[in-house]
Amino acid sequence: MCGICGFNWNDETLVRSMAKALTHRGPDQEGYYCHDRVSFAHRRLSIIDLSENGRQPMFNEDGSVVLVFNGEIYNFQELREQLKSKGHRFTSRSDSEVIIHAYEEWGVDSISRLRGMFAYAIYDLKERRMLLARDRIGIKPLYYYHTNNRFIFASEIKAILEDPGVQRQVNFQALYDYLGFEFVPAPQTMFEGIYKLPAGHYLLYENGAATIKQYWDLSFSNTPNALCFTDAVEQMREHLDYAVKSHLVSDVPLGVFLSGGLDSSCIVALMRKHIAGDLRTFTIGYEDKSFSELDYAAMVAEHCETDHHVLMLDTLRPEYVEKTLYHLDEPMTDLSTVPLYLLCKQAKEHVTVCLSGEGADESFAGYDRFKASRLNRWFRILPPFIRRDIIGKATSLIPDQHQKKGAVNMLKRFVEGANLDPDGQHLRWQYFLNKALEDRLFLDNFNAKTIHDPFRLVREYNNRCDAGGDEVNREIYLDMRFMMTDSVLMKVDRMSMASSLEIRVPLLDHVLVEFMATLPGDWKLKNMTTKYIFRAALEGLLPDKVVHRGKQGYSLPVKQLLRGELKSYMENLINDSALIRENMDVSYINTLMKEHSDMKHNHNHILWALINVAIWHDRFFT
Repeated sequence: MCGICGFNWNDETLVRSMAKALTHRGPDQEGYYCHDRVSFAHRRLSIIDLSENGRQPMFNEDGSVVLVFNGEIYNFQELREQLKSKGHRFTSRSDSEVIIHAYEEWGVDSISRLRGMFAYAIYDLKERRMLLARDRIGIKPLYYYHTNNRFIFASEIKAILEDPGVQRQVNFQALYDYLGFEFVPAPQTMFEGIYKLPAGHYLLYENGAATIKQYWDLSFSNTPNALCFTDAVEQMREHLDYAVKSHLVSDVPLGVFLSGGLDSSCIVALMRKHIAGDLRTFTIGYEDKSFSELDYAAMVAEHCETDHHVLMLDTLRPEYVEKTLYHLDEPMTDLSTVPLYLLCKQAKEHVTVCLSGEGADESFAGYDRFKASRLNRWFRILPPFIRRDIIGKATSLIPDQHQKKGAVNMLKRFVEGANLDPDGQHLRWQYFLNKALEDRLFLDNFNAKTIHDPFRLVREYNNRCDAGGDEVNREIYLDMRFMMTDSVLMKVDRMSMASSLEIRVPLLDHVLVEFMATLPGDWKLKNMTTKYIFRAALEGLLPDKVVHRGKQGYSLPVKQLLRGELKSYMENLINDSALIRENMDVSYINTLMKEHSDMKHNHNHILWALINVAIWHDRFFT
C-alpha cells in the first residue's frame, strides 16, 4: 500500500511537497521521477519484496515506461509467468513490476487482466501519454485536477492542494449531496475542480486532453446461472476460500479485524484454514452493550484459536474527530470512522496488513435498508386510507420513558424513507434530508447554487443496471456502484493509511462479486432474512450463534454524546462556522440542537453531518 502523485510538467520541488503530504501512506521509502513532460512521486509501505528492487517509480527494461502504483495485485505470480514466457525480463519479486510489463504487452487492455485492488499511473515516453487506472470496485482511491493544460493526480486530495495554483473552492452541489447521503458521490468531491476517478475506469491524458473510459461494470445478465441452490452454496464456499487465501500473500506480518459479526468472522475462520501459526485478531468494544459485539468476537476468537486483542472505547475526544477529518479530506459521516481509526492504530503496533470484511453487506444484501425496501413493497399493497393512518400516527409519535424507543424510532425512520421519492429505491432509508428540512435549513443563496434533486444520481446508476425486474439485485448494484466506494471503502482506505496499515477486503474480490451477480436476489434476501446464501455457505465453519445472528456493526453512540460531553463542542462549532452561517439558517439549527438535547427528537444525523462540515471547512479553508 502506498501513496502516489504527479503531474504533466517538470517540478521536483512541487512533487516532493506533494509526496510529503502522503508520508503516512508510505513511510518506508520515497522515490521521484522528473522529466520534461511529467513528474511522478511515490511513498512506499513495503509489503511484497522489501528490497531496493521494489522501489518506485519503477521502469521497464529500456526506461520508456514509468509506473507509480498503490495497491496489491493478487494474481501477479500467474501474470509474471505469462509475461516471462513472452520474453519480458523482471528485476524484482514485486507485484508492481507485473503492471509495467503487462502494459507493454497488452496496452490499456492489461487493466482487465489484473486481479486485486489498485490505483496507478503510467507515463509512456514513446507515446507521450499518461494512463491512470483504478480497480473495478474502487478499493483504492485516485483523484485528479485538470485545468488550463495542467493535469495533477494523487492518492489523496491534500496532495493536490500542495500546488498553489489549485484554488480552494467549496463545491456546493457536493455539499448538498453529502448532507443527504452522508458522503460525496463520484466523480465530485467537496472541492470544486477536483474529481475522483470512478471505480472501474481509466483515464488517458495526451495532447492536453483527458479522456475517461469505463473498462468494467457489475453485470447481472452476462452469465445466467442455472445452478441449484445447493450447488451455488458449494461454489460460493470455493470462491470465498480462494479469495481469502489469495489475499494472504505478504512478506510482512498480517492480522484480521474481528467485530464478531458474520463477515469478519467468516474471514477469520477461512484464514485459520491456511495459517497454522499465530493469527492476530483485533476488536473494538464499548461498555454500552447495545454498541458492542465483544461476546461474539470472543466466541469466534476462541473457536479459531486466535491471539485476540480488544480495544475498549468509552468516549469520543474532539481531537479524534478532527484527526479523521484531516485524513478523509472531505466530510463522510460514517459513525464508525473514529473507532476504525483507533482500531487501525492499535493493529499497526502488531502487524502491517489486516484483512477486513467490508463489502459483504453490499454484495450479499446485508443492510436493513434491503429489508425496509421489501417491507415497503408489502406496505404499498395496503389501501391508501390505512397507509395514511399509519403514517400519520407514526410521524406524531415522540418516544418517552414508557415507550420502547427503538421500535418507535424504527417505525418513524421507515415512514420517513417510504415518503421519499421512489426513484431512490432502498437508498431512501440511507438518505437523511427531506423537503421540510431543506425548506427550513438552506438559505436562498445556497438554493441558487444547487440542484435539489437528491436521487438524480441514483437514477443514472439505476439506468445502467441490467438486473431487469430482480429488485434485490438492482438494489445491490446501487450499493456496489453508487454508494460503497465513496463511503465504506473511502473510510477504510483513509483510516488505515493514517496509521500506515494496509487493509485488504477479500469479500470484494471481483471474481467472487461477479459470481454473486449470477445468483437471484431472493437467494440473498429470503423473505426478511439477509445474506441468506452467505449464511448457508458458512454453516459448519462457524458457531450457529454467529451464522444466524442479526447485523449490529460497530459505531459510536453519537446520539447520546451530542446530548452530553460533545454538546458544547457541537454548539460552538456550528455557530462559529462561516460556511454554515453563510448558507444555512443557524437559528433553525439551534432549534434542532435544543430539540435533540431535550430528547424531543433525534437529530443526530444532520447535526453530526454539520459538525463534520464545520471541522472540514475550518481545517482546509482557514
